[in-house]
Amino acid sequence: MEATEVRKLAALEGRHWWYQERRHLLAEAIRGLEPGRAIDIGAAGGGNTMVLHRAGWRATALEYSADGAEVAHERGLPVLRSDATSLPLADDSQDLVVAFDILEHLEDDDAAVREVHRVLKPTGTYLVAVPADPRLWSAHDEAVQHVRRYTRAELVAVLDRGGFEVDDVRSWNVLLRPVVALRRRASTGSDLDDLHPAVNAALRGIIMAERYLPVRQLPGVSLLARARPRV
Repeated sequence: MEATEVRKLAALEGRHWWYQERRHLLAEAIRGLEPGRAIDIGAAGGGNTMVLHRAGWRATALEYSADGAEVAHERGLPVLRSDATSLPLADDSQDLVVAFDILEHLEDDDAAVREVHRVLKPTGTYLVAVPADPRLWSAHDEAVQHVRRYTRAELVAVLDRGGFEVDDVRSWNVLLRPVVALRRRASTGSDLDDLHPAVNAALRGIIMAERYLPVRQLPGVSLLARARPRV
């Protein structure tokens, strides 16, 4: 992600509906897990790392870009700078690995998944989020330097090749998918925008409704997966 996008994300994520709900999804995904050592790969400014810290995890933000690492450091978070395909971590050292919106940036996503398998304890958990559906490809993807968008089968396949059992794969941002698809047909760049508070509140209400509706298997804008090392 370009430096301008990292700074933009850091400024927006505290109030933007998309980031607010994504942090909720992470908090729900770790509910019931015994806090231990965690790494947040592709942490950018560390918004998700802070969620882990508040839940009692000994979490480190891992970020490739200098700007993202600087923002995370400014927030008081422990930070490592590294490529996701070569993690500066010992084998079997992590209880939890979070990789939200990182695999789609990598030419070699298989190498990144193998690295997670190497550093994750046999009893650990791998949480993954990726953009869904190649048909939604747009100028937004190019602006934020995506290499691909994933189908459900493609996400399961890369996790399987990397040595993981997939416990769950679900769609997210399902209700707003038609709006996103329509908007991105005419987009000319990233759609990380600072919205009017009323618009932001309305979108927040819509995305929160997905918590209570049976839409997880329908086409969405993102995919979320939970996996564990195959024994």
